[in-house]
Amino acid sequence: MPRRDRAPRAPFDSLGPLDTAIPISTGTARLTVETDGSVLLDVNGVPSSHLHPDPEHLVFEYMRWMLQVIDLHLEESDEERAAQLAHLGGGGCSLPRAVASRHPRARQIVVELDALLAERVREWFDLPRSPRLRLRVDDARTALADWREDRFDVLVRDVFAGSVTPPELTGLAAVRDAARVLRPEGLYLVNCAAPPGTRLLADEVATLSAVFSHVGVIAEPAHLTGKRRGNCVLLASQRPLPDGIDRALRSDAVSVRLARQDRVLALARAGTVLGGD
Repeated sequence: MPRRDRAPRAPFDSLGPLDTAIPISTGTARLTVETDGSVLLDVNGVPSSHLHPDPEHLVFEYMRWMLQVIDLHLEESDEERAAQLAHLGGGGCSLPRAVASRHPRARQIVVELDALLAERVREWFDLPRSPRLRLRVDDARTALADWREDRFDVLVRDVFAGSVTPPELTGLAAVRDAARVLRPEGLYLVNCAAPPGTRLLADEVATLSAVFSHVGVIAEPAHLTGKRRGNCVLLASQRPLPDGIDRALRSDAVSVRLARQDRVLALARAGTVLGGD
């Protein structure tokens, strides 16, 4: 009797070759299928995206936190108008794919620097088509500067060169542009991966606080104190942040909380405005 093939199979019908280097514009990508049928996308040796058969099942914790905040924010928005969202940084488009499933009337644009990767992930993962989800091949900072004011309800920054965010996207000028392209009630979400022993988290909070009236931090306790590297989600708006964020986070598998406002203010005081005058 022949041995049964027990290799995991993904539900995505048009995946590229698995477990091998796939050329893209900026280097190579690699696709790995997990036992649950999800697909891990590495870009130049760094985990970039993890796409599950269920588009609303997000494997990366920080993306789950972002989706919960987006849900709450859009619930408070004008239901008669399709929400407009922009994502700086694409990869496999895990979060935009989840938003498209959860909010089918929303219109999203994703900025991805790598032209070949943008072309391939749309094919590999059967992403929604324009206008629900549009991919723009461009530099994230260039796109941010080009957009007109008051355009988006939500802006997400999730851009990395290797394991760090390019400094041109963390500085005061970029934060001012983020505020400019958001509608008055808009929400800015930032993926901040601060290495232990650095002041990056405090500096980013200080920079956001120099432009936005309301700033929040979603983090595990060890990340908040700078003892361990991890992804923190920073929230910024000119209006009060959506109600119920901390309550929604309690359902997550990770012990994560929305930091108390006094802790956020302490971080802002300890930090330095990046790229300030």
